Amino acid sequence: MLQTAGAFCARLSREYIPNPFIFAIILSVVVYLLGIALTDSGPFQMVEYWYGGFWNLLSFAMQMVVILLFGHVLASSPPALRIIGWAARLPNSAGQAIVLITVLAVVFGFISWGLGLIIGAIAAKEVCLQAKRRGIKVHYPLAAAAGFSGLIIFNCGFSASAPLLVNTEGHFLADKIGLIPIAETIFTPYNLIVITAFLLIIPLVYRAMHPAETQTEEVSDEPVDTPQQLPFSVGTGDAATAMQRSAVEFDQLFQISPTGVMTAAPTEFDQIGSEQAARSFAERLEQAQPLSWLVAVAGLSYLGYHFTTKGFDLNLNIVNFTLLILGLIAYKTPTDYVEAIDDGIRSCGQIVLQFPFYAGIMGMMASSGLVSIFAESLVAASNQYTFPLMTLISSAITNLFVPSAGGQWAVQGPLLIEAAQKIGADIGVTVMAFSYGDQLTNGIQPMWMLPLLGVTALKAREILGYTAVMMMVAFVIFGVGVTILPLLFT
Repeated sequence: MLQTAGAFCARLSREYIPNPFIFAIILSVVVYLLGIALTDSGPFQMVEYWYGGFWNLLSFAMQMVVILLFGHVLASSPPALRIIGWAARLPNSAGQAIVLITVLAVVFGFISWGLGLIIGAIAAKEVCLQAKRRGIKVHYPLAAAAGFSGLIIFNCGFSASAPLLVNTEGHFLADKIGLIPIAETIFTPYNLIVITAFLLIIPLVYRAMHPAETQTEEVSDEPVDTPQQLPFSVGTGDAATAMQRSAVEFDQLFQISPTGVMTAAPTEFDQIGSEQAARSFAERLEQAQPLSWLVAVAGLSYLGYHFTTKGFDLNLNIVNFTLLILGLIAYKTPTDYVEAIDDGIRSCGQIVLQFPFYAGIMGMMASSGLVSIFAESLVAASNQYTFPLMTLISSAITNLFVPSAGGQWAVQGPLLIEAAQKIGADIGVTVMAFSYGDQLTNGIQPMWMLPLLGVTALKAREILGYTAVMMMVAFVIFGVGVTILPLLFT
């Protein structure tokens, strides 16, 4: 059944889903027309609202670029790639490969959405490559969809936008609700049960969607650029290339004499020594590991102080800072980290382009009153028991138009909090219901798939059908999570 549903939805998405930027333009037009039809706003007023909101998310966009970039760089670091390369050789069947990719994406997505997104993408590609070399046929578009699973669960974890924002000093709703600790959102029993259920069920859902072997589309082979490769592919960045050359360069440093004695190869060794001696002071600074460790020690000291004095207190800035420090440690030298940043920034280009358009959509919805219309219509049909589910649904719908959890919370949060206080609903549950809805429709919103598509060299239409089926199952998990489970722990 799931195999048929996956194949059907995959055919639909290949036929009708456009490029994500086209999707953003189409959504802008839809919101523009809705604003004219459902509010008192005129045609030019809607244009003014659009431009008025166009640049309003620049600071938050930078936070999102940073969390994606630092997560991407850490996920692409030599230690992380070694772990992925080792794990990629474990599956002995296509089903096991899909399960492994999904679990990696979910676990790392819980830690950080940027980390989970890139780990999932790299794992999808590497696992499929390793499987192909061993004669195991894995459907590559399905594997990439499984690698996107971290973006459907991230709001339950350590980089959840709204739960972290309402636990950050001076957040814009502090005068109404104060600080909401993560003990009342991320670390509630019902949320932990939701995470566990997702981790157990979703890998099996993806596995069940794997097509028959005759319909399997395997990953294309990568060209081999070096005469000797590590037992796993490590990407295309400068640091990765240096890793692949290391074994060859080591062999070139030594030679075997006719008597069987190993000695240093004079010409090669002297050349390398001469190059090192000829390095300028600036170049030696760039390769100075102590500089990276100086920053790392200072950063780890602050993180230790933060968590010692404030407990396990997370916000967006702490998450980003942690990813930065761990990345510096993983790459050792300042230049290696800079090269990884330069390589990883390519995955952020479409976010920089599209965020202003979604900010413009947010501006039209907020200024025209469309968000109020949507939210109030759902609130009117709910009570304190059904309100969390209605919040989830409204958030899921709004996410299609404003696919930024933080930006969406800035628009929708005040309305939901006011409604929750009027109805008598729990504020923490409301925040999590919003978060569940926001992450749910990432399954059919292609904007956040852009980095994964860049790594896997696939198109959004090739994987959206599978993520749509997964989204339907996730809706049941999240729906139970905000309606039934909280009542069991109050």
